[in-house]
Amino acid sequence: GQLAESGGGSVRAGGSLRLSCAASGLTFSRYGLTWFRHAPGKERKFVAGISMSGDSSNYADSVKGRFTISRDNAKNTVYLQMNSLKPEDTAVYYCAATLGRITTTLEADYWGRGTQVAVSS
Repeated sequence: GQLAESGGGSVRAGGSLRLSCAASGLTFSRYGLTWFRHAPGKERKFVAGISMSGDSSNYADSVKGRFTISRDNAKNTVYLQMNSLKPEDTAVYYCAATLGRITTTLEADYWGRGTQVAVSS
């Protein structure tokens, strides 16, 4: 299976971006999907996760109320809507797929290559 992120870019603080992650070669609806981010000089961290059916999601405290994760199983795609962006949201964002559950750690079955998000003040 493969995951491919898109939608990153540069934006000013307070702006919005929508990331997408398209999956191929796996039974998408059987996988929990997670977004992580990796900022320079820091560890890769959990951002948001969504269950196989999409009826359950969870978020890191730092993004609650600003980011929304969603999925479209018909399109094999997971999204991350990011609003009210802050400079500290600057990072490479990765999506990950884990069979049968949402992972909040780095133990995922598949990873994308990442998409860069840069937020300027």
